Amino acid sequence: MVRFSILLALLLFTTVAHAELEVQVEPRNDAARKNIEAFIGPVTATSREAMWRLARSSREQALSALQALGYYHARVRPRVTGEDTDPVLLLEVTLGEPVRLDNVTLEVSGAGQDADYFNFPLSRHMMPGAQLHHGHYEDTKSLLQNQALQHGYFSAEFLENRLLIDVEDNLADIILRYDTGERYSLGEVSFSETPFDADLLQRMVPFRYGVPYEADLIAEFNRELLSSGYFEAVQVTAPADLAVDGIIPVQAQLKARKPHSLGFGGGFSTDVGPRVKADWTQHWLNSRGHSRGAELEVSAPRQKITSWYQIPLTPPQSSHLRFFSGWQREDIDDTESQSMVIGGLLQRRLENGWNRSIGLRLEQERYSLGDDSGRSTLLIPSLGFQRTVSDNSMDPSRGYSLMMDLQGAKAGILSDIDFLRLNLAAKGLYTLWDNHRFLTRAQVGGIASDGFSSVPPSLRFFAGGDQSVRGYDYRTLAPTDDTGERIGGRYLLATSGEYQYEFRPKWRAAVFIDHGNAVDSWKGPMKTSTGVGIRWVSPVGPIRLDLARSMSDPDEGFRIHFSMGAEL
Repeated sequence: MVRFSILLALLLFTTVAHAELEVQVEPRNDAARKNIEAFIGPVTATSREAMWRLARSSREQALSALQALGYYHARVRPRVTGEDTDPVLLLEVTLGEPVRLDNVTLEVSGAGQDADYFNFPLSRHMMPGAQLHHGHYEDTKSLLQNQALQHGYFSAEFLENRLLIDVEDNLADIILRYDTGERYSLGEVSFSETPFDADLLQRMVPFRYGVPYEADLIAEFNRELLSSGYFEAVQVTAPADLAVDGIIPVQAQLKARKPHSLGFGGGFSTDVGPRVKADWTQHWLNSRGHSRGAELEVSAPRQKITSWYQIPLTPPQSSHLRFFSGWQREDIDDTESQSMVIGGLLQRRLENGWNRSIGLRLEQERYSLGDDSGRSTLLIPSLGFQRTVSDNSMDPSRGYSLMMDLQGAKAGILSDIDFLRLNLAAKGLYTLWDNHRFLTRAQVGGIASDGFSSVPPSLRFFAGGDQSVRGYDYRTLAPTDDTGERIGGRYLLATSGEYQYEFRPKWRAAVFIDHGNAVDSWKGPMKTSTGVGIRWVSPVGPIRLDLARSMSDPDEGFRIHFSMGAEL
């Protein structure tokens, strides 16, 4: 038995072919050929004689590359072919029988010996009878070390790591004995100088003092600080070499963002036409992290201005209390309305990943709805839940989003009517074989009220448009009054199925079918439309162009829809 070790660099496989080197392996083995080519690298010579001088070292390198894959009885015969001014080194390789594993010992001791992340099953390449492969041996060692670093076992070490090879019997033994040592913990968090109170910063820490070290906790803390909106640069570290009695101090280097930002934007969709938008935000106005802002949006059918003031809670990066006020005017098809609102919203991201919002707003609306007009005053408590899971925020390949919104009012409590309104929505996206995408969405809503005729248009349901049944224009699907003007429905159903094919990077063709309507009774007629579209993932987000036609009402003709925004 002899001890053998070899550089892992031998196992750097590559598909690059070297014109000056040819490798022929018998029996054919692409892995062996590629490993030889990768280890030897380019071979160049100005003459056949010069190439022969390189042949011996190339042969030795080839043998080492083969041994890394378990072939200790391989034969390599070098030859030089080609013209004298353009020689080629040919290596004729006969593999022979490989060395196979006989005994494999993997033992973990120390504080982490019972932890799941150290008790991983050995791969089939590390089982008795498998062909020896130095890369798999090194991979197992690296996995143990990486798990130790990931979970805070910074004093972990190998008590024994040996690869014993009996070349004569073509057998090898692997012995890995690893001691994890004690697990380190996270200690006090210190912050660099910032304009913020120490209390506010400490409330952003997502872990308690003394929690066992996890690299993911440090990464999460870094992300949470960035998502708070207070900082333009964040670097969180936990240097193990500063640990005292197994407790690692955590250091957060922060650079506060500029307090004010002003933004301007615009867009176009077939639902509302061209629109412009301006917003101002003061991201922090005192050391306690309070913020405020205002927003103006103008389009032909809708004009809106809002303002808000926000107080961070605990944790500040995902929980806050926002007070808001706003004015809005709409003139869409058969509906005109003007409303003012003031209220508050308590928003929190729950531990299960859902975003919860609890709100209370006082809303006054004057409206003209068909041949009717009115004025409503409502004090509306609300409860909402929302969650989006995806692999990319701008252009996901898979994921889903779920939303629930429940709101209502009680007549006599600063409200003219009783009502309860529920709105549910879901979207799902899945991609097969990289370029086949399937997108589905569904929305269901309903209003319970004894005085539905007095429910303002902002709370009623309408269907049609680029986010609804695309064979119809925006908000043109709804019950009508005696004059034929649309007045909104008590219930809503809108579903869609879409297939997209990516025919070139960032460009996709789509076919879809939509089904739904806004109705006063679930027995009301549903509408179906179908169409085709094109999708472009632009630098500013996905852009969609659709051509749709109603199957329920062929006389409606074709509808073109243009929109922007993420699909989830």
